This record gives sequence, C-alpha cells and structure tokens, in this order.
Amino acid sequence: MTPINPNVRATLHLKQVEETKIMQKVNAVQRIGFAEKFPGQVEHCLRLVMERLQLGLDKRDGVDPSNPDTWRLSSQEILDLANSAKLLNDIRSGF
Repeated sequence: MTPINPNVRATLHLKQVEETKIMQKVNAVQRIGFAEKFPGQVEHCLRLVMERLQLGLDKRDGVDPSNPDTWRLSSQEILDLANSAKLLNDIRSGF
C-alpha cells in the first residue's frame, strides 16, 4: 500500500471541513424552516382530526345516539380521534 502524500491528505481534510460547514448551513436552514412550519402543521392536523370527529358524531340521516349500530364511527374510533385531538392540542398549547 502506498502512503498518502501529506499535501494530498491536508487538501482532503480541508475539503471535508468545507463540506461539513456547507452541510451545517443547509441543516440549519432546514431546522429553522421546520421550526417555523411545525406549529401550523400541528394546528392543521388538529383541525382535520376534529372535522373527522365531528363528521362521525353527526346525528343526521338515521343516526340514533342510543343505538351504536347506527353510528358512523365505532366507539373505539371515537375514542382514538378524541385522544388524538387531545394530544395534538397539548402539543399546540406548548408553543
């Protein structure tokens, strides 16, 4: 195996350092963009979950609240959506 010339090694090292600096800048921009968009995304997800829950709890078109067989959602789906809404709201409240 041939040893690497010290000048070549130094050049490679400097190139790696420069590439690392570039990647850190790119990652910082992505982190900032994510931090700015995340609250809106959480709110959007919360809105979608609440719309689905509201649609599932709609009592029109033959839905009898006292008869689960007529419900649009199962009791487990209602529970899952309600829990999701609570968790998303907890996240949203943390901002």
